[in-house]
Amino acid sequence: MAHDIGELAHRLLDAAKTAGADASDAVVFSSESLSVEVRAGALEHAERSENTEAGLRVFLGSKQACVSTSDLREDMIAELADRAVAMARVAPDDPHAGLAEPGQLAQDRDASVLDLADPATPPGPETLQDIALQAEAAARAVPGVAQVQDAGAATWRSAGHLATSTGFSGGSVRTGSSFHAVAIAGEGLEMERDHASEARAHFADLPDIDTVGHRAGQRAVDRFGAVKPPTGTFPVLYDERVAGSLIGHLVSAANGSAVARGSSWLADALGTEILPPTLSLREDPTRPRIGGSQVFDAEGLPARPRDIIRDGVLQGWTLDLATARKLGMDSTGNAGRNPSAPPYPSVGNLALTQGTQSREDLIRDMGTGLLVTSMIGATISPTTGDYSRGASGFWVENGVISHPVNECTIAGNLRDMLARIIPANDARTHLSRVIPSLLVEGMTIAGA
Repeated sequence: MAHDIGELAHRLLDAAKTAGADASDAVVFSSESLSVEVRAGALEHAERSENTEAGLRVFLGSKQACVSTSDLREDMIAELADRAVAMARVAPDDPHAGLAEPGQLAQDRDASVLDLADPATPPGPETLQDIALQAEAAARAVPGVAQVQDAGAATWRSAGHLATSTGFSGGSVRTGSSFHAVAIAGEGLEMERDHASEARAHFADLPDIDTVGHRAGQRAVDRFGAVKPPTGTFPVLYDERVAGSLIGHLVSAANGSAVARGSSWLADALGTEILPPTLSLREDPTRPRIGGSQVFDAEGLPARPRDIIRDGVLQGWTLDLATARKLGMDSTGNAGRNPSAPPYPSVGNLALTQGTQSREDLIRDMGTGLLVTSMIGATISPTTGDYSRGASGFWVENGVISHPVNECTIAGNLRDMLARIIPANDARTHLSRVIPSLLVEGMTIAGA
């Protein structure tokens, strides 16, 4: 990294004090990445990028303002602080805004215990190109694949630092590596496309390239010949690839900002049963080598494991400091941040209780219905939980996959759907969100 981002954060705090701020916090993010894409056995695109961006939040009494910049020259930092203080003077009063009290701040600020940064030298462009070519070749070798739209590999390194005028200073470094392939079966109007990808914090943890490339090709071939499914009420099995979206709607509704705005269909559900009583949804920011892990949040509060749902019952909201104050509660240490705005409630690593049956068991038991493997678009009512999404996947007849389907819509109500989900046991535990395939009975499918 070209800049000492911790030193930059403290320069911003000093500039804010000089400009007349009563209090302030600063965040600095720095990143560098390298990506390579290939097509038809040749290099298609290569890109290297580096970026550093800083954000400053200042307070004048109960007024606050946020500014950001990527121009980090000394005179620009002073100008940024002056601009922020001027904005705060004309900002409305916000009785809920403010920094954490010193006693609330995380004492353990050493993110190295989470092993988020790969100590090995990152792969260079030649290695990434070789990986992409290997993934492309594996996808192309699948019988029925007409072409590989693209294949690529990337590596990145990012760092962030938070400093506050109340004495907090801490940061972390993260790395990642990934590769992917996108395959196409058929031609023209009969074309079907699918993909496969993998990413890990440490390069050495990446799985076999040929296996992933082959998976992309096989997925595309399996989709070939898709037709619309019948219209009616059927069970729907969300494949593990897309099941996280269903849980994501629950997490969004349990976000304190939505509750405080009165725009959550879970607003009256605290302490009530949302999932079947055998299921819990847990957030754990302490998992090593996982992208959503952290030792403190974007306001300097300690990040701790917590149950969002325990034994089916909703335990609490996801809260940052300001949202917690609005609701008369305590922060859950879930503040996220981008440089140009105040903190907001955000969830990282999640895990839903896995079931005892395999995905194949659920397919067998569902009888006739829809296995969803991809989704497009969404119409979700934030206040009622009414749910409608475009989907494609495979039609199941008498417990056996029959044929691929596309161009259909699945609909229901999230509260009703979540109350009767049945999980499989196929969640991938290396992901930040460990969500297995989920079966939902009695959903409306609009197809042919």
